[in-house]
Amino acid sequence: MNIFEEKLQEGLIFSVDKPYKWTSSDVIRKVRSVLRYRYNIKKIKAGHAGTLDPLATGVLVVCIGKATKRAEEIQAGEKEYVADIRFGATTPCFDLEKPVDAIFPYSHITSENFEIALKKFTGTIEQIPPLFSAKMINGTRAYEFARKGENVEIKSSTVNIKEIETVKFDLPDTVLRIVCSKGTYIRSIARDLGFELQSGAHLTNLRRIRSGNFLLTHSLDINNLEIFFKNIETK
Repeated sequence: MNIFEEKLQEGLIFSVDKPYKWTSSDVIRKVRSVLRYRYNIKKIKAGHAGTLDPLATGVLVVCIGKATKRAEEIQAGEKEYVADIRFGATTPCFDLEKPVDAIFPYSHITSENFEIALKKFTGTIEQIPPLFSAKMINGTRAYEFARKGENVEIKSSTVNIKEIETVKFDLPDTVLRIVCSKGTYIRSIARDLGFELQSGAHLTNLRRIRSGNFLLTHSLDINNLEIFFKNIETK
């Protein structure tokens, strides 16, 4: 084992700007691939702290070596997102992964009643996660039932929305900044906000700009992993 590999085995934590349509596991596979083919490191623990949906981008915290033991601790940290929500239509998964399944009116929504509705999503709230999600139901991921067309009951979860504010209001589209606890589904907020305003809504874009103390501005481009590891190797 060389010095660089010893450094990694002792533990390394960094954040990556997860690309659009990549799964969180894809990022870990990319990290392992770089270490395997660039440094011949074939066996090392690696994982992420806090899953992002494939259509979401932004901060994904990566833990390597002994640092994987801290993944749960890091995952428990506060999250911050910028979410684009479109009113007037819903999808089965509450985002763009599936096509629109219903159309709703939205002309009655004003900036005034929109802001009143938003206040109901601040603080400790109950929310039902999407069926198309990694939520565990009796030991099986919810999306496994969804893919088979099976309807199962998903229990509500208690989450905390510390901040939710309007960045842009230009119907049918709105942009929100949301600071929330671990386990919050922004897709569910989109769905519930549409329902609250007697319309329908779904997520059209989601970007995580902070996970705990890890900021998007300090996160690696996935294409710069080799340069990142090279800098660590030469220190």
